[in-house]
Amino acid sequence: MSAEKLTLGRAVGLALSDALEADPSVVLMGEDIGRLGGVFRVTDGLQARFGADRVIDSPLAESAIIGTAVGMAYRGVRPVVEIQFDGFVFPAFDQIVAQVARLHFRTQGRVRMPITIRLPYGGGIGSVEHHGESPESYFAHTPGLRVVTASDPQEAYSTLRAAIASDDPVLFLEPKARYWSKGEVDTALTRDLDSARVLTRGRDVTLATYGPVVQTALDAARAARTEGIEIEVIDLRSISPLDIDTVVASVERTGRLVVSHEAPGEVSVASELITSVVERAFASLESAPERVTGYDTPYPPSALEHHYLPSLDRILDAVDRVLGRRSSRELMREGAVLEGSTR
Repeated sequence: MSAEKLTLGRAVGLALSDALEADPSVVLMGEDIGRLGGVFRVTDGLQARFGADRVIDSPLAESAIIGTAVGMAYRGVRPVVEIQFDGFVFPAFDQIVAQVARLHFRTQGRVRMPITIRLPYGGGIGSVEHHGESPESYFAHTPGLRVVTASDPQEAYSTLRAAIASDDPVLFLEPKARYWSKGEVDTALTRDLDSARVLTRGRDVTLATYGPVVQTALDAARAARTEGIEIEVIDLRSISPLDIDTVVASVERTGRLVVSHEAPGEVSVASELITSVVERAFASLESAPERVTGYDTPYPPSALEHHYLPSLDRILDAVDRVLGRRSSRELMREGAVLEGSTR
């Protein structure tokens, strides 16, 4: 079909519909995904079209959802399961890391786990605790599990179709704050589950990010351009494995690196990416890399989340620091010193 303009949420729904249509072994399962159509209405209408035996309303038990998917995969089914919100994934953690990610290796390749786990994640929707978290680092640390995300409707469609077609288990992170963003979707376009993509070319700073922060990074690149600063924005897309080669090649051109995501910064994707770049491109770095992330605290109440999430100003501040320009952090520190000296 020709390209059409869809929201990211609708692109996810279309990918699920097309996968169900193309492959009778594909089955959807999750809490309220059938009759209700999901809390974000992503699966709206799919149960009526494909039946309750292929779009299954599950009990409110995340470990049971994943455990059932494991059994289905053993019998040749290709399950696509939804965990309703990011913070609800933890009851299923044992099943994911001890079963889903390991069974192919445990059986010496005799058993495949072609399970796709859909996980709406990230903040910015003004919700309550366990509805705005970014748990990707837990799962990126798990060998045998692919962890991917999408930043726009086309990526959401193509990535989800690739995940469902993969014989590897895939955790597909859907940035819920971007569900209503619109863009062109061409269903003929395909993608892999390994590579990053360079969104804007620039000579001064490499800015690597993924998921919900990609749009903020593009806004930062546009703002910096008005001051003559060129930021090369990289959408990582795959969190595990990380496409280190693309980031290293960029840093070798720019000499500077900023990494940003919503998850806390300690022991994070940013930590791993910066370490890998330092290992492989240390001689190219002209300044210490910077990371702009969520803080190392539990996700805050919704009234405070705008202070917690990476913002345009925080990213541009990090760009100033790697360029050796005076950032707002330094100006605040200088102001505090000056105030103290006048007392």
